[in-house]
Amino acid sequence: MIEVKGHNGQVTFDGQYVTITRKGFLARATVGKGEKRFHISQISSVQWKPAGPFVNGFIAFSAAGGNERRSRFGSQTSNAVNDENSVVFTSKHKADFEKLRAAVEAAIAAHHAPTAPAAAAGSVADELTKLTALRDQGAITDAEFQQQKQRLLEG
Repeated sequence: MIEVKGHNGQVTFDGQYVTITRKGFLARATVGKGEKRFHISQISSVQWKPAGPFVNGFIAFSAAGGNERRSRFGSQTSNAVNDENSVVFTSKHKADFEKLRAAVEAAIAAHHAPTAPAAAAGSVADELTKLTALRDQGAITDAEFQQQKQRLLEG
């Protein structure tokens, strides 16, 4: 489970769902308080603008069929504040949001990857290598790694 807190909301990713939670006055003044959940199958893209020393960044999740518009030059972040699918963050939280982005994009790619027959699937060693990479990137916890490793070795 990855949880990151931004300037105008919190994002939680459990491997299947991205949840954006907003509380307090800032939420009420912009897009409204509450919670929005996306299953990874619903996310068609992840828009990313990194935070710098003097500007905030944001992460935005697009859903298929969503009504999106292009921001004017220089106003991407200010438009993201009012977008219910975006969370704005400062440079202090950039690393945490990068981990979130990597994990969500990896889950989307895995979800959309073609399924192959069991005989054509990668070897156990290949799967363990992939799991190790996900753990080292921080996309999964050590406990999740151990659970998936055990599943592979038993299966």
